[in-house]
Amino acid sequence: MTATVASTRESENPYLSGNFAPVQREITATELEVTGKIPEHLDGRYLRIGPNPMSDPDPRGFHWFLGEGMAHGLRLRDGTAQWYRNRWVRSAAVARALGERWPGGPYQGGFDLAANTNIIGHAGRTLALVEAGSRPYELTDELETIGGWDFCGTLFGGYSGHPKRDPATGELHAVSYNPLRGNIVQYTVAGIDGKVRRTVDIRLKAQTMMHDFSLTENYVVLYDLPVALDFGVSLRNAPARAAARMVSRFAARHAAPDFLLRAALRASAWDASPDLGLPYRWAPERRARVGVLPREGTAADIRWFEVQPCYVFHPLNAYDDGRRIVLDVVRHASVFNSGSVITPPGSQSLDRWTADLATGRVHEQRLDDTAQEFPRVDERLVGRRHRFGYAVGLALGAQGTQVSDAILKHDAVTGSTRVVRFGEGREPGEFVFVPSAPDAAEDDGVAMGFVYDRTTDRSDLVLLDAQTLETVAMVHLPARVPHGFHGNWVPSEG
Repeated sequence: MTATVASTRESENPYLSGNFAPVQREITATELEVTGKIPEHLDGRYLRIGPNPMSDPDPRGFHWFLGEGMAHGLRLRDGTAQWYRNRWVRSAAVARALGERWPGGPYQGGFDLAANTNIIGHAGRTLALVEAGSRPYELTDELETIGGWDFCGTLFGGYSGHPKRDPATGELHAVSYNPLRGNIVQYTVAGIDGKVRRTVDIRLKAQTMMHDFSLTENYVVLYDLPVALDFGVSLRNAPARAAARMVSRFAARHAAPDFLLRAALRASAWDASPDLGLPYRWAPERRARVGVLPREGTAADIRWFEVQPCYVFHPLNAYDDGRRIVLDVVRHASVFNSGSVITPPGSQSLDRWTADLATGRVHEQRLDDTAQEFPRVDERLVGRRHRFGYAVGLALGAQGTQVSDAILKHDAVTGSTRVVRFGEGREPGEFVFVPSAPDAAEDDGVAMGFVYDRTTDRSDLVLLDAQTLETVAMVHLPARVPHGFHGNWVPSEG
């Protein structure tokens, strides 16, 4: 089956043009052309997800973080690329737009939105994820939607787009937030059986957009940074904006009763929510801090450490070093203060924050001042000391945006960074590392990700030798994969 929607009109919004623009068709492609040789040990799926609006959004209020989620997948096995597929995640609204029967599913896991932020494998399932109180969606291996998922009835009120898998236990750790839960964020641990076994509610001074967190062997690290809930940020009518901001200040500090939240979760599948754009703004009046929670502790055990004002969408990794916690993060000087542009161009850097548990202070150090985002580490070393990390290098694009132009490989031992570019007009997305064997060395394997070619208006899956950064293989797709968010390698089971 192929589903199509109307094309997006030309727009002055940079996130509705070029390879940020949505694609209008779902396709299944087989007999894919390959240049080079796909390593024989790769047996699984490379999955990626991102926003892909189905209709023509108003360019004046559209933000890259908005839009229905579309999953992309490529199956590799026996040195071949067996198929490529892209599919919208079938929330209730997406199913209605496509004239299909909505698959439904449990509602208590969160609001019903077409998840657009991350896609992972866990407990034998493929899960599409998003934040801000929305539910995960379960997909088949071929990316068809099964329905909403609530971790076997153990998740309430939404999940995170950025869970972390402990490489020793296989458990998923997450820190989630929900506008209706006010200043409460929730730390959860889900077992390999797919059930949440531990929940800790943490009360902040006021709600923030807690997009990600860090995990070490002993601690959970929260980023309480100066971004504020603001329902009026996209409203143009001054009285309405003032009223919305008054509501925002109350909502940011007070949690709705569970019965009201349950009603809102149930209704979200049937009633379209008002178009409030992205209801967050930069809040320089707030302090920036990180919270350190022992993994088996309670909210009362959190210690807070102040840092310089900034925002962190994505940490690279974190680990314990005696009485210190080392946090490698992509630091943004500010966010959400330039209209639809997310962050001032060139304001990102890779920084190391070292939280000293003895002194209560954080030492901040610049590791690399190249503008970058989407940092990734060998998943076997999440929460452990790492040497190598990968990130997407950014260059100045149209209308104050940034476009990807390179993949960066950071070496924490030598302090050096190697840069890989793919040729004129070729724009890479996030790359993930896949080891050649379970016990292979940290950079013994491949780094893979999609690369868009402006001259052909198509994308390739590019596989790099992680040690040499030479291209091992390219799988040529018959379509383009729009710039999106996160992806993962999901190996075949058995």
